[in-house]
Amino acid sequence: MQMNTALDVITIGRSSVDLYGGQVGGRLEDMRSFDKYIGGSPANMAVGMARLGLRSALITRVGNEHMGRFLREELAAEGVNTDYVLTDPERLTALVLLGIRDELRFPLIFYRENCADMALCEADIDAAFLGRARAVVATGTHLSRPQVAGATLKALRIARAQGLRTVLDIDYRPNLWGVAGHGEGESRFVESDKVTAQFQKVLPLLDVIVGTEEEFHAAGGVAETLPALRAIRKIAADAVLICKRGPVGAVAFVGEIPESLDEGQAGPGFPIEVFNVLGAGDGFMAGLMKGWLDGEDWPNALKYANACGALAVSRHGCAPAYPSWQELQFFLEQGVKVPALRKDAALEQLHWSSTRLHRWPNLCVFDCATDLSAAEGLPWDSAMAAKMGAFKLLCLEAAQRVAHAGPNAGVLCDSHSGRAALYAAGSRGLWIGRSLQGGEGSAVPAAQIDPELGPDFGALSQWPRGHVVVHKLGSGIESPEPEASQAPCETETLLRLFAAARRNRLEFLLQLSGDGACASSQAVAKRIECVYNLGVHPDWWVLPAVATPDEWAQVLAPITRNDAHTRGVLLHAPLGPHAPHGGGDKPDRVSAALAHAARFEAIKGVLGGRSLYDKPARAWLEGTIDDATAVAQMVANYHALCRAWDTARPLQQNKTSGGC
Repeated sequence: MQMNTALDVITIGRSSVDLYGGQVGGRLEDMRSFDKYIGGSPANMAVGMARLGLRSALITRVGNEHMGRFLREELAAEGVNTDYVLTDPERLTALVLLGIRDELRFPLIFYRENCADMALCEADIDAAFLGRARAVVATGTHLSRPQVAGATLKALRIARAQGLRTVLDIDYRPNLWGVAGHGEGESRFVESDKVTAQFQKVLPLLDVIVGTEEEFHAAGGVAETLPALRAIRKIAADAVLICKRGPVGAVAFVGEIPESLDEGQAGPGFPIEVFNVLGAGDGFMAGLMKGWLDGEDWPNALKYANACGALAVSRHGCAPAYPSWQELQFFLEQGVKVPALRKDAALEQLHWSSTRLHRWPNLCVFDCATDLSAAEGLPWDSAMAAKMGAFKLLCLEAAQRVAHAGPNAGVLCDSHSGRAALYAAGSRGLWIGRSLQGGEGSAVPAAQIDPELGPDFGALSQWPRGHVVVHKLGSGIESPEPEASQAPCETETLLRLFAAARRNRLEFLLQLSGDGACASSQAVAKRIECVYNLGVHPDWWVLPAVATPDEWAQVLAPITRNDAHTRGVLLHAPLGPHAPHGGGDKPDRVSAALAHAARFEAIKGVLGGRSLYDKPARAWLEGTIDDATAVAQMVANYHALCRAWDTARPLQQNKTSGGC
């Protein structure tokens, strides 16, 4: 375990995998597909807090299986500390099926019988780990069974003794307490003396108590809000009570409970269209904790909370809907432009670009998407395609060997002869790009998008999320004005493809064509600006080299201006000593090109293609070298490219403007 960094907040309790029905407006019985997300209130909160810049951690258990690994990997990628996301060797990770029927009905089914997180016990609570945080947040479900209640109470008592802030989100789910049936997942209130008694055991240990009006009824044992708040005040004399009131907002009560809920401290609400209420309370908690731990007064903390809740109810899913800190600030500054927030293009672009998982600050990509062609004296038939497929597995092995040496490595491959390599790359920790177009000698012409994707690119739904959609843009899009484009078909294809990639939560790389010689900076910048004017925001760019740092500044200016959160730019050129046909740049030109590019933080790496594998491929196909020799030669070429880029990268310490 890491045990070496301070934390702001630790959440404790429920964790699950949410399977969200993809067909909005239907019954769960009618769902045809499901999207998979992090679930469970404490897990959701930890993600929301991490996105807002808090150092969050989660104490829970997951199963020793695929869903448990999914949760741990996703939480870590979101920046949540997983030191105490413990693996239960016997139980399965909990699952929840959810749907959006309409603005009032959100059916859900909990699969939690003897699940991993409900096996959390007192022995799992470590006082030293808790002592690293400033606050501990517990939730109601983990008070519903003796074992997990014991673990939760122990954590709160230790936190209290160590001077940490303690918080309870009542989060009352009657069917998880056994007072409602399995089909009553939507139910938020069933009166129960047993539930009230259990909540009241924990109330004296808390600094802040958060709940809806009905949840305060459950905790206070009174079916009216103000009397319930007064009953809780008698038990938790010093706790701040935060009452969530749906579209009206929320109010904080610091001392005596007044005669009206409207007399509490309130933050502004946001008039938006409700799309999905599930998980809104967890987003609210993330904003609340951010404001409170940052020292804001309650009205400002509630403003953060209400804004996070508003963003949450506007999108599909729970944790994926929560905003980044940059997004929250943008939303608070601009206000509600479109009541259906998911239809606000600027807001959604910022949400996507500022909450992407995984970081690739330095990337060296092995592009083996292009097959050797008949035009080069090599016959192209099914036997040749099979040979190229086997060879691309050797390319992957070469990339993996270099990746083990340290740099962030990636592969770019195609879906035909390179399909086996693409599938094998998924468990290697590599960045993976997947070309949509064919290459020389491929069964798919170079200018044609793979027809297997379908006319609406619907087959992108079958791609693993880690595959980056790679599209090579021709020279037709030249005008900054979309309507003046000289290539309407190419423009339409680009727009539809970008929309399809986003719809399927796939990153999008746009490669501008270049032959390796220095390109015109003015022409490249003009084409980049045109792409943004179309409303397309690539996650990645692959650009040809330009001649000087000043020209790079000109090329990168439209990227910096239009998308401060772009993943970055990869430099493309036939670099290295083994460029095809004896061409390519001389070593001094290669070094100069890399040195110019490395001055800019926006340029994250290089993409090397045929120069890395052309000669080994020819010799291997002719049978003059074996697998091991081919791999060794490609390792040498690829490692030389990575080393050359890493040698140039220190120049970024004195980087020029144009960084992202």
